[in-house]
Amino acid sequence: MSKILIIEDEAAIRRVLTKIISEESDTYLVEEAEDGLHGIEKIKDNDYDLVLCDIKMPKMDGVEVLEKAKKIKPEIPFVMISGHGDLDTAVNTMRLGAFDYISKPPDLNRLLNTVRNALDRKVLVVENKRLKKKVSENHEMIGESDAISHIKEMIEKVAATDARVLITGPNGTGKELVAHWLHEKSDRSSSALIEVNCAAIPSELIESELFGHVKGSFTGANKDRAGKFEAANNGTIFLDEIGDMSLSAQAKVLRALQENKIQRVGSDRDIKVNVRIVAATNKDLKKEIKEGRFREDLYHRLAVILIKVPALNDRRNDIPLLIHHFSQKIASQQGVAKKEFSSEAIALLQEYDWTGNIRELRNVVERLIILGEQEVSVGDVTLFASK
Repeated sequence: MSKILIIEDEAAIRRVLTKIISEESDTYLVEEAEDGLHGIEKIKDNDYDLVLCDIKMPKMDGVEVLEKAKKIKPEIPFVMISGHGDLDTAVNTMRLGAFDYISKPPDLNRLLNTVRNALDRKVLVVENKRLKKKVSENHEMIGESDAISHIKEMIEKVAATDARVLITGPNGTGKELVAHWLHEKSDRSSSALIEVNCAAIPSELIESELFGHVKGSFTGANKDRAGKFEAANNGTIFLDEIGDMSLSAQAKVLRALQENKIQRVGSDRDIKVNVRIVAATNKDLKKEIKEGRFREDLYHRLAVILIKVPALNDRRNDIPLLIHHFSQKIASQQGVAKKEFSSEAIALLQEYDWTGNIRELRNVVERLIILGEQEVSVGDVTLFASK
């Protein structure tokens, strides 16, 4: 059932709009408000899927209603109702967030098409929010240690900027989580975050992967193909394990950073890109620079902001929180009952040497949930999680 509110001070027009929309579908539930003040009160107290709002009204005009409603419930689509002299104002309301406007007297087909389209848009907005929340949950940063708290504070300060970030730390520590949070908390979050694992792509293909190629540029290039930088345009590209990137590819990444331009392999045509770069590595890049395997100029371009993710052994007081988090998540994924861990079992796990960091801890928790007793004991840890 789609709940629709009509805010209109002229009773006759209100009745006509209600009749037309109600008769269109038995899934439309229409309510009325005789002025802007009444409309705002109803919006505060109800969840509407669509609001049709007149522009010229006493007490509070439609523009003010739109502005107030967007602060209260920004996801509600607004369709403005405009008289002939209100058209310029109606167009301006689009800039304030209105979905569309219809003129008086309303054309039946245009009115109903606008209502359907606005309701469809509301469904998409809600679904996108749900998916975004799911993504956020999948990349949640768990921990209250000083090191993790410091990282969260840095993300809050840096995310809204376009500053390039270099994330360092051992394998399995969650560097990709930092990259995801930087993107999700940024102004670019509505655009794509494109991930590239530089260590997983053969050196001879990395340039094509990053910058794309034109047909015939090398054996197997059967058609033009856009690269990751183009896919990330207006968003973020996450270059994971950048320390494994070839020097040739490094030179092209440096040019992209300096000029905001790329060239596909086999082409001499520049393509403008607007991309924020977040990079990560488990290597000591300063050592790589000394040994000639990494460009110093690229390092300084990337390392505007440095975020170091600690090894799990350096944040042992976060282990109980991580165990609880993984236990809930894994039980849900496996379709089994959540298991509690005894305090002694948790204490024993805190003493382990976690060379594989958080990735290893998650695997151990999953093993204990599958194989352990209803309450995971020290015996279960000794038997199934022995190092």
